[in-house]
Amino acid sequence: MADPRPFLPSDPDALPYTYTPLPNPDEASEIRKRQFKELLAVFSGLLMLSLLVVIISSGNNSDSHANKNEPVFLAKELYTTRPAKLRPVSRGIAAGVSEKSNRLADAVDGPAFPWNNSMLSWQRTAFHFQPEKNWMNDPNGPLFYKGWYHFFYQWNPNGAVWGDIVWGHAVSKDLIHWLHLPLAMVADQWYDINGVWTGSATILPDGKIVMLYTGSTNESVQVQNLAYPADHNDPLLTKWVKYSGNPILVPPPGIGYKDFRDPTTAWYTSQGKWRITIGSKLNKTGISLVYDTKDFKTYEQLNGVLHAVPGTGMWECVDFYPVSKTSDKGLDTSVNGPDVKHVVKASLDDDRNDYYSLGSYEEKTGKWVPDNQKIDVGIGIRYDYGIFYASKTFYDQNKERRVLWGWIGESDSENADMQKGWASVQGIPRTVVFDKKTGSNLLQWPVEEVEKLRLSITDFDKVEVKAGSVLPLQVVTATQLDIVAEFELDKKVLESVAESNEVFSCNTSAGGSHRGALGPFGLLVLADETLSEQTPVYFYVAKGPGGNFDTFFCADQTRSSVANDVKKKVTGSYVPVLKDEKLSVRILVDHSIVESFAQGGRTTITTRVYPTKAIYGAARLFLFNNATETSVTASLKVWQMNSAFIRPYHPDETSNASLNFVTYIKFIVTFFIFLTLSFLR
Repeated sequence: MADPRPFLPSDPDALPYTYTPLPNPDEASEIRKRQFKELLAVFSGLLMLSLLVVIISSGNNSDSHANKNEPVFLAKELYTTRPAKLRPVSRGIAAGVSEKSNRLADAVDGPAFPWNNSMLSWQRTAFHFQPEKNWMNDPNGPLFYKGWYHFFYQWNPNGAVWGDIVWGHAVSKDLIHWLHLPLAMVADQWYDINGVWTGSATILPDGKIVMLYTGSTNESVQVQNLAYPADHNDPLLTKWVKYSGNPILVPPPGIGYKDFRDPTTAWYTSQGKWRITIGSKLNKTGISLVYDTKDFKTYEQLNGVLHAVPGTGMWECVDFYPVSKTSDKGLDTSVNGPDVKHVVKASLDDDRNDYYSLGSYEEKTGKWVPDNQKIDVGIGIRYDYGIFYASKTFYDQNKERRVLWGWIGESDSENADMQKGWASVQGIPRTVVFDKKTGSNLLQWPVEEVEKLRLSITDFDKVEVKAGSVLPLQVVTATQLDIVAEFELDKKVLESVAESNEVFSCNTSAGGSHRGALGPFGLLVLADETLSEQTPVYFYVAKGPGGNFDTFFCADQTRSSVANDVKKKVTGSYVPVLKDEKLSVRILVDHSIVESFAQGGRTTITTRVYPTKAIYGAARLFLFNNATETSVTASLKVWQMNSAFIRPYHPDETSNASLNFVTYIKFIVTFFIFLTLSFLR
């Protein structure tokens, strides 16, 4: 049934909202011509300088490689005929892992949306990590070694759905531009023949690396295995050796043979042993088992568990690491002491979300206790309130920081994934630090290297957005953006507005169309000009009894696409806002993924969006305020974002992986044509 009261209608007279139109055509044309001339001069100079650098660094190497944004494995026909209904298929559960398919509720009513190649090609991201094709899920064993960042990941070499899992491998100098290497490990032994599953890396004091990972045996038993580089002198770690004595651990008595997986990075104890934890469950209680080892080949299980939370079900991809209470620098996993808090994170098999909690770790007993049981693991705070799962951190000794990776799945149909030939991306790596202001939160923020992709900037200073209005923001294009915004509410209204007993929740609200005294307000990303497609990312403020204010941060997919075979829901959560803090958000828009960070990263939401109209040059950016009582003052900085280079590595390249000449030329020309068309539309 159609919504009888659509949010922010294309007809400005349809509801009593104020829609501020775009400038008249002549004015808009002059603005674009002026902007185009300025950018043309900038890019011409940049092109000439860059070509000189590339020629010098690349020498005569002129092999060309496909840019990651070129369409891959798309159907040849313009439209694809689909069955009347899409029938959801379960993948992963029978094998002993969490659900790995996007199961749309029952089946889609009527024919599925007729996606065409142009739409599907647009969905491929420009600066998020993803393989050239096929299915990807969990991040594995990230580390920094001999000048390179290494990233391993679960990959299906045979298709765009989960199955036949092996370890993909890529390297980078900056966590943004990546080179695909040969597969690190494949399913070729009895103890991992049904899947080389999630694992973690540990760097020993002598600089050597050990990799522990879960294998699914020929009888689908989950066991832990050891692997290590064939040559520690190879900075690219291109070859790996599996220990001849594998498996090193099997499920202990009382643990189900499919409930024992995902070993953590090891930490060193004062007893001279290495310690790891592995996720499991007892009935419906999620647990993390603890093991000590001296050589990573033989292990002793500690009595009890690191931690357990009733009702949370199977714990996957457990992570355990220290954060400093006094410094913003990251800590090696083995660090402990009075100025340290320890984080326990679990990916819950039951609801496919990542939860964390802060607490205290007692090394002697191998136990961890949460600071606040009300926000314990699995019942409290999440890393991310959108699509974000199976996350893993590592200590980056290169920059003394802890970096978080997270798998971003799809929320379209499996049929569409198979048509476009790929599924899933990885989130932009995030730094993780202790929130010294709240004492109960972590702060997540995109790694600083992503800012190197920033191109032109547009500033909007103290823009007033009246209640019930929408304002278009004149930016060059709106498909690849880095947005930093601050919002201020009318202080007089905050004082005078009536108190309310409203119990607000992002998930159960009407999304961006919900109208309250003090919200929602924020940004409409990936919107088309008529607002028939739009993704609101916004704040909602509620004044409760006693004059206390609660602030919520939400993202609304319900009008993100006219397609009927994608998930559309409202997600988000409460976000702590302290006295004298302005409401702030950073949003990374990269084609079909939107990553949003509120209040310096206290609350984050990752959204997958599949518009059919708001793509390429038709994508727009708007400010909106759907409150009934207050105006909002917004200040923004909006950067256009460049594309990252993510491509295969070739052995004849120089050690610093300089970009080859032809690839670079293709990129510059493609981007310049795209920019020109955006101005001329």
